[in-house]
Amino acid sequence: MRTRDYKQTYRELVALTDSVPVWLWSAILIAALIIAPHILNAYTLSFLTIILITVVGVLGLNILTGYTGLISLGHVGFLVTGAYAYAVLVSKYQMPPIVGFLGAGVIPALASLIVGAPSLRLKGLYLAITTLAFSFIINTVILEARTVTNGARGIAVKRPELFGISFESEAAFTYLCLGFAVLTLFATLNIRRSRVGRAFVAIRDNDIAARVMGINLHTYKLLAFVTSAFITGIAGALYGIYLSFVSVEGFPFLLSIEALAILIVGGLGSALGAVLGTVFIVLLPEATRLVFSLFSTQMDALFSTGAQELKSMLYGLVIILFLRFQPRGLVGLWHDVKRTWVHWPLRY
Repeated sequence: MRTRDYKQTYRELVALTDSVPVWLWSAILIAALIIAPHILNAYTLSFLTIILITVVGVLGLNILTGYTGLISLGHVGFLVTGAYAYAVLVSKYQMPPIVGFLGAGVIPALASLIVGAPSLRLKGLYLAITTLAFSFIINTVILEARTVTNGARGIAVKRPELFGISFESEAAFTYLCLGFAVLTLFATLNIRRSRVGRAFVAIRDNDIAARVMGINLHTYKLLAFVTSAFITGIAGALYGIYLSFVSVEGFPFLLSIEALAILIVGGLGSALGAVLGTVFIVLLPEATRLVFSLFSTQMDALFSTGAQELKSMLYGLVIILFLRFQPRGLVGLWHDVKRTWVHWPLRY
């Protein structure tokens, strides 16, 4: 009580944060992101755009894997489904972009019922293999449904115009991605502190105890799949627009591994960890390339020709190192630093 670190009401307990510095730093970060598109060059701006799109997708996966504890290796299937849903609705059937984004969320959510319903009794490795199989099935369906998806030829996608505002330029599209990222972040934070979010966490911690407490495991697991797929589908639509062309080749299996690496590096079950992990993993290949280019121009060329293979190696190495030395991720490291700062010179 003397430290004033206590809660007197339920509203205080479920509040997003009661820290004034947190709100202040959040406002400063948003202001910096608003200014950034006007001062960054095209190359750096592309990294910012990719980070914002990835944040949306990883926050979606965090609901399923971080909050509920259901491992998914095939989340790229929801990404490609959302991208194709937007491309088909907007580019082929000339629907408004707002309808395209809605379809990009709803159609993957419906597809998640296909993989979610049979997976309700599966855990761990068996569930991971099921979701992995789903991603391959989705790719096959897309390639075979040529009348709708154009098969292997893909679909060209233009930048959208929403509510009379054109997002054709790179800066404008970055603002669109920023808007989706902020909305998704607040949505996932509010889900976490809601009754549904607490049920997700209870299932993750101990599903038998959750069932004893009256939580319907089937309902909430299915809800986690649907919510995660909806958010991930939106991220897929944004990524398809960023690429300006939607095809199966644009969504490799490496994206699923990258998303899991982000959650492990950032910290499972933490929205802040999803953001920190995204920044770390997206910038890691470029930072590694810059470091090696200082010593050898051949290493710079190697990063250009074998980018995908080197990315896979980096992700694997980072996952091993974090699981061994910092299993709670960057969020855990940040908490350790704060605790050391507060309690110094004492250890605890």
